[in-house]
Amino acid sequence: MNTHPFIPRALTRVALSAALLGGCASFSPDGGFDAVQSATRSHIEKDVVWARDDASRSQTRARVDALLEKPLSADDAVQIALLNNPGLQAAFNTLGIAEADRVAAGRLPNPGFSIGRLTRGSEVEWERSLHLNLARLLTMPMRADIEQRLFEQTRRGLVLEVLRLAAETRRAWVAAVAAGQTAQYQQQAMEAAEAGAELARRMAQVGNWSKLKQAREQAFYADAAVAAARAEQAKGQARERLVRLMGLDHGGSVQLPDRLPDLPEALPRLPEIEQQAMDSRLDLQTVKLQTEALAKNLGLTRSTRFINVLELGIINNGSSEAPQQRGYEISFDLPLFDWGQTRVVRAESRYRQALERARETAVNARSEVREAYAMQQGQYAIARHLRDEVVPLKQRISEENLLRYNGMLIGVFELLADARSQIAAVNAAIEAQRDFWLADADLAMALVGNPDMRPVASASPAMAESGGAH
Repeated sequence: MNTHPFIPRALTRVALSAALLGGCASFSPDGGFDAVQSATRSHIEKDVVWARDDASRSQTRARVDALLEKPLSADDAVQIALLNNPGLQAAFNTLGIAEADRVAAGRLPNPGFSIGRLTRGSEVEWERSLHLNLARLLTMPMRADIEQRLFEQTRRGLVLEVLRLAAETRRAWVAAVAAGQTAQYQQQAMEAAEAGAELARRMAQVGNWSKLKQAREQAFYADAAVAAARAEQAKGQARERLVRLMGLDHGGSVQLPDRLPDLPEALPRLPEIEQQAMDSRLDLQTVKLQTEALAKNLGLTRSTRFINVLELGIINNGSSEAPQQRGYEISFDLPLFDWGQTRVVRAESRYRQALERARETAVNARSEVREAYAMQQGQYAIARHLRDEVVPLKQRISEENLLRYNGMLIGVFELLADARSQIAAVNAAIEAQRDFWLADADLAMALVGNPDMRPVASASPAMAESGGAH
């Protein structure tokens, strides 16, 4: 039987071109991690390490220990989290998985080999065949391009995860330091209330104070004790959350500063903040790459909709009583029941779904950055008002009342009530300062990815100041 000479020549050309393509597919020396490191430094100027061996883990541990030897700043806490958080280290391994898929897509498919032995009387026949997945061979360039896009998408996703961890750690640091400040001032309020309650008890014993007034002072002291206990509990919770994000086994070695950083003198104006977000947000870039990969996949699905399995086989049959037989065969599935519409419709639906999600992400990005910017500006105004107006005013009132007390114009209970009012104002200023730094961290995150703008619950519920008024 005559065979067409075009088929083997064409298949040979395909195999040679695919072999050249497959020869270029190899693992990169850094596993693609250098791009993650450089992108992290460009956004937050922090180091990130993928600890893949004992030596790198030892270096990381030494650096973490050095940072823990002094009171942690927000930047130090972020750096420890980026070096030591086990969840982040686990996420980095997705980069190795994605690179393995990329390299596999650019390499020739492994051939299949089969051997059979048949007997007929004294005749022994050996059948040997070598099969190659021709469909995968023909679509190698397109598959390699898809996997390259997915690999880049994975890298950008990891950068976004690094930045989210950094923002979350900064928020946790702000909450932990503010909780410590609040607990300290709540302790002062409790001590003032305790002194008032003890004085009221003694005066009631000698008949100089009514039972009603004594009960009011005692109730205020009881409320202050509960508020102080809750503040201590909130302090412990905030501290442990920070410890978890930094990946530390215990929090005993963590030293935090006594107070939050001062407010900046002024905030920079960001007139083009929406455009900045659209240009730099990594989640938008990731969605774009994902959509492009799905578009390529849709083209691949349409190209191979009729041929799902296409194999090229080389056959060599040998017999003990007949000359050897040589040849080739091409096998493929017949589209009798499924003409590929299901795969095409599935791919088209996924592509349309990705387009709508990309549009949703863009709409949300603009809204999130506007919200974060407005929140930062508003919290800054509140914090400055409390710092510059309310707290100094309460302090002046306290000084005037002290002068009146020294002149015996007011009693000790009025002086104690004024002290409670001043402590409450300071607590409010601490919380406002905390909320500003949280909003500032949210804005920084909103410019590069989806922020997690969650309010932090107050650890110092307002106590009725009327308890000390008489």
